[in-house]
Amino acid sequence: MTSPLKRFQHVAGSADARHYRSTGIGAVVIEIEVQNETHQTVFRLKTVAVPRIGEGIRLEEPDGQWMSYDILDVWYQKAEYGEVWVPFIHVRMTPDEQRALELTKPVPLVNREQAVPIEDFLKKFEGDQEHEPVKLNLNMSEAD
Repeated sequence: MTSPLKRFQHVAGSADARHYRSTGIGAVVIEIEVQNETHQTVFRLKTVAVPRIGEGIRLEEPDGQWMSYDILDVWYQKAEYGEVWVPFIHVRMTPDEQRALELTKPVPLVNREQAVPIEDFLKKFEGDQEHEPVKLNLNMSEAD
């Protein structure tokens, strides 16, 4: 028994698939193999349309965040079962997303373990007694 996905893929070019699309009874689901250049991973994605080169898609990262990816290449390979051509896409994270990701990485020169509350930090400069503000005369007239 074949899965519904493979059955729909198999009839994608036949009259049965055109019947599904024209009557609105169901949608043809396509399984795409995604080769992620950013993370050097390969996985499958179910969709109703194959994206084109240059388009962007959003994919979920391993940490649960969604990032934007550019489609670098699209090609089709014949499947092991029947006369079916399986789409493949090659993706890379967009340059803007890569820059944003770089900003969230910890800076090795900053040691967060040495952080102190701002009140304790200011005491080094102000001393332990209460600070008296200095009154400034901001009157710019020559009447003084």
